[in-house]
Amino acid sequence: MAKKQQAAGIQLSGYGMLRLGVATPELRLADIDFNLEQICLLASQAKSQQCRLLLFPELSVTGYCCGDLFFQQYLQAQVAKALLQLAQFTAEQQIALVVGAPLSVSGRLFNCAVFLADGEICGVVPKTFLPNTGEFYEQRWFCSAVDRSSNYLLIGDLQVPFGDDLLFRAEGNPDCLIGIEICEDAWAVAPPSGSQALVGATLLLNLSASPEILGKQAYRRALVASQSARCLAAYAYASAGPNESSTDLVFSGHSLIAENGQILAETQRFQFDNQFALADVDLQRLEGERQRNSSFTAGHPEHNFRILGFKLPEQKVAGLLRPVPRTPFVPSKDEERDERCEEIFHLQTSALAKRLLHTGSQQVVIGLSGGLDSTLALLVTAKAFDLLGLDREGIVAITMPGFGTTARTRGNAESLAELLGTELRVISIEAAVQQHFEDIDHDETIHDVTYENSQARERTQILMDVANQVGGLVIGTGDLSELALGWCTYNGDHMSMYAVNSGVPKTLVRYLVDWCAKVEFEGKTSRILEDICATPVSPELLPPDAEGNIGQFTEQVVGPYELHDFFLFQVVRMHFAPKKVLLLAEQAFGQDFSREELLKWLKQFYRRFFSQQFKRSCLPDGPKIGTVALSPRGDWRMPSDACVTLWLNQLEGL
Repeated sequence: MAKKQQAAGIQLSGYGMLRLGVATPELRLADIDFNLEQICLLASQAKSQQCRLLLFPELSVTGYCCGDLFFQQYLQAQVAKALLQLAQFTAEQQIALVVGAPLSVSGRLFNCAVFLADGEICGVVPKTFLPNTGEFYEQRWFCSAVDRSSNYLLIGDLQVPFGDDLLFRAEGNPDCLIGIEICEDAWAVAPPSGSQALVGATLLLNLSASPEILGKQAYRRALVASQSARCLAAYAYASAGPNESSTDLVFSGHSLIAENGQILAETQRFQFDNQFALADVDLQRLEGERQRNSSFTAGHPEHNFRILGFKLPEQKVAGLLRPVPRTPFVPSKDEERDERCEEIFHLQTSALAKRLLHTGSQQVVIGLSGGLDSTLALLVTAKAFDLLGLDREGIVAITMPGFGTTARTRGNAESLAELLGTELRVISIEAAVQQHFEDIDHDETIHDVTYENSQARERTQILMDVANQVGGLVIGTGDLSELALGWCTYNGDHMSMYAVNSGVPKTLVRYLVDWCAKVEFEGKTSRILEDICATPVSPELLPPDAEGNIGQFTEQVVGPYELHDFFLFQVVRMHFAPKKVLLLAEQAFGQDFSREELLKWLKQFYRRFFSQQFKRSCLPDGPKIGTVALSPRGDWRMPSDACVTLWLNQLEGL
């Protein structure tokens, strides 16, 4: 089924996406016929890869370095002729183009971006900020957009909208509103793209001819990425290449596409041949980010804009040209992942230390199962005690073996507590739970939810009562993924006095414990942590198998945590519709899960996420760690009786 879906293709506009490209063509200065040929060749190549919009560099029709040749009237006439030919080309190829050209208006010459689509010259945007220092002399030839005296210009016999107040909206793709600035405009204190974004432009284009000097590449990448983040937009930057004049300057052709601070694609520098880079930008995502950002919605545009419509024919694609990480909470690169683990561990440690200082507590109680979550909570607690100069003997680690406890997990729990220098108590819950079964008349051979939850609540009662004995706090161990799925016992492990893991998703917990094993601890402690990382995830509430191994596996019941954490990010952080979450899941997991499996677990996620909100509505305090948090006092406010029908209905028939 997944292969059939891929063969059928993805209609990008239906998901609020657009495939666009940035191009650096081979170029001959002032040879307009040659340059036109290269522009068309590149556009045809990009179109063959389903590109719908292709951006070219500043003054790409003539070349940027023409100097006083810009004043040649014959050159100007040939530019107009070339633009008319390009307009016709866009109708034939069904691709929109934005090219750079010098154009004369009312006796003034302007450095312009020309938007062409569906056989028309849709509009012309002049450059606003003209550099005139150092190697730049643009004010010798061009006038600024602020000096224009007309809202229209003539290209051939066509009257074309003209001005820095133009935006372009794609028909049939309401999320696609395009703003344009030219090179130096982006380097100004108040770039035009800021005002364009404030009135709704989600895609910002920059035609550039920025020469290369030492350190410029990194600065350029940072500028493009930061402007896309500041404007909550996609930002495409096409730069002139090394075929420009080398009389005094060198151009590299470094073109980039960014989205909300992330570089999606870029070209190689110093390539003399034609080159382009493509990416699928998610404009719908950007609209959602803006709705949730109060700073953005509080902004006010500086002036009114004229919005021009253009036709952008739809074309289906086989797969997405954008990164779709399988583990959005876990960086793929080792160095970056280790840095994140260190930061998270410090966040957790500092948060707990503050709570201990505030309450004056020098003792805490923690239930230690030998699993990942309770291990991480114990490690955080130990480091918090070290930070405050407290004796680790003030940590009362209680392991509470029950009907499903295995020798492996119990042994790891006890060994870890001893190695860390905490007080260890072993309190079996079997007799107490059996007495409880008698009290409520429950047959202990029936391994149902009552059987399981009675154990969880007995353990919580022990922790709370011991905390009263020692005058300390109960440290919660549950993680973010369990809270999302409601995979915790209400008034059982769901409850604590401070929940240090509540902001950490399950896929990241394992890496945190592994990082602790490598960096924060050593020797026998490190080896115990490594074995805990290798232990299957289980609540151990059902009896072990005949060999004494874990007989209950969480992911067989609720589904793979790797999938659920992926769904959690797309649903809560991105607020994507179910069909889009499924599409992204297919892109990320299509090699390992069939479409039916992904649908099954996605429906499971929605059902559990909606039905379990009542557990999240009364969560204990705990630190926010990343961009996804479910605290009812902070990031997530949702009625406990919200209906999931709307979301499940969209998945029916997919």
